[in-house]
Order: sequence, then structure tokens, then C-alpha cells
Amino acid sequence: MPLQFNPVKLFAGTGTKALALKIAESYGRPLGSVSLSRFSDGEFQPAYDESVRGCDVFLIQSTYQPSDNLMELLLMIDAAKRASAHYITAIVPYYGLARQDRKDRPRQAIGAKLVANLLKSAGIHRIMTMDLHAAQIQGFFDIPVDHLDGSIIFVPYIKSLKLDNLTIASPDMGGSYRARTFAKFFNAEVVICDKRRKRANEIESMSIIGDVTDMDIVLIDDICDTAGTLAKAAALIMEKGAKSVRAVCTHPVLSGKAYETIENSVLTELIVTDSIPLKQESSKIRVLSTAELFAKAIANVNEHGSISDLFKIE
Repeated sequence: MPLQFNPVKLFAGTGTKALALKIAESYGRPLGSVSLSRFSDGEFQPAYDESVRGCDVFLIQSTYQPSDNLMELLLMIDAAKRASAHYITAIVPYYGLARQDRKDRPRQAIGAKLVANLLKSAGIHRIMTMDLHAAQIQGFFDIPVDHLDGSIIFVPYIKSLKLDNLTIASPDMGGSYRARTFAKFFNAEVVICDKRRKRANEIESMSIIGDVTDMDIVLIDDICDTAGTLAKAAALIMEKGAKSVRAVCTHPVLSGKAYETIENSVLTELIVTDSIPLKQESSKIRVLSTAELFAKAIANVNEHGSISDLFKIE
């Protein structure tokens, strides 16, 4: 019996509209129309301006702060479910609260698990995301998770730079696996920055494990928040004799004085994706789009194709 393909409709939350437009263009289908009613006190209510009955609905929204982005996505899911959508996929390029993936001290919330519960309860059948802060967050869901790998976007760009003595670095011990995975594409060595924190977003000390002398260093991380770790790691690496330092971070959270910190740092450039829109321009920040990758993933999901085929880098 031949596979049955339901009509596909793409909708965007307000927080990720620019990326959603690019995804829709790459997919070859316009974004569906959704309106957002706002009340005087800040409450809002999304509603679809067209039928989604029997459709495979893809809702595109990153859940970065403020929490309104997450709430808007939950309401869009609920509205699609109540409008008899056949299959609802949440496309969450940046999965917010992913840093809260465990209890590392008593009486803490596990925010990443709570968000998973909320999305599932709202009515999604599938979630598609990219470069989770911790891969095991996939296990928080009892539904299919398409975890896209940002290296498919970053590796070709790094190769195009033709760096003579490329070495991959992790800005902390926790990111060493990510850095080693990235290094395999280049057959490159890995160095690690061992940092000690006083508290969140504040570093007490840092040291380098490995030799960076005369090397072109590329720091690999999933999130750039205040940019303090990257700036300090880059400065220390240059002090140790490196030729240049770049950083690759999938999700440009960039809060506080992050833009100022990046501009004043020794980083040659910070390479990010458009999973979160930039708040301002920066001469040192280069944005690579995820649109084509997500568009291909949508097509493969709808046509019952393989997602892992998207991760092949030639």
C-alpha cells in the first residue's frame, strides 16, 4: 500500500519569524497565517486564520527568553490540536532551559524536563531541535525527537577558511565530547579550557590543557550567553602562543554585555546560527542559516525519509 502524505502547513511564532520565513522559502511553501491577539495586561492568544484540519502542522518557534516565546508555542500547539490537526511537530531551533537538565544541588527544578512535559501535554506528536545543551534531554520525551547536528553547517565554513594549523578547543570540560566530535571532521587535535566558576556566568579561574603554540584555534560550544567564558578562553589561548582564535556557538543567546565583550575580545570572529535572532549587529559575529537544514528535515519527516542522512558531510 503506498504511503499517504497529508497536506503540510508551516506556522511561525513571533520570536522566530525571520528564520521561519527562510525555512518556508527553502521548503517551497509559504508560511500559514496566524494572528496574535493581545490584551492590555500583556496576555495574548494565537489563532489560525486558515484551516489545519487533517494537516501535518509544523510550528516554528525557539524558546529563548522571555518565557512568552515558550507560552506562545504552547498556545499554538493547543490551538492546532483543538482545530483537528492530524500531526503536530514543534520545530524548536533553540530549546530554552536546556541548561537545567539535572539536579546538581538539593531542591532545584529540572527545567528542561518540565518544558518537555509541557510540550507533550499541549499536544505535540514530534519535536525537532538542534544542538541541545545535553544530548540526554532527548530522553525526557516519550515521542520522536529529531536532534539536528549543527556541525553540518559549521564544518563547511571552517574548511573554507583553510586554516594551516587547525586545533579544536572546548571552553570547558563539559564540552569536551562536542569538541572531539567536531575535531574528527578535520583530523585535528583537541585542547580543553578547564574553568572553575564562583557562580553562574562568573568564572573564578581558567587553565589550558594541551599545546596551542602557533595553532589556529576554533573554540566549540553550543550556547554563547554573556560571552565571558569565550572571551577569557580566547585571551588565555592567545597568551599561550596561538596564532588566532575563533569561536563556533550554535545558539547566540548573547545577554548582558555580550556584544561589547565580543567586540573587545581577541576573537577573530564568533560564528553562530540564526536559531535566535541577533539583538544588534557586530563586526565580529558571522551568522550561518539553519533554514535549509530544517527545510530538508521537514521534507524527510513528511515523506517518511531518514533524518540521519542529513548529517553526512562530504
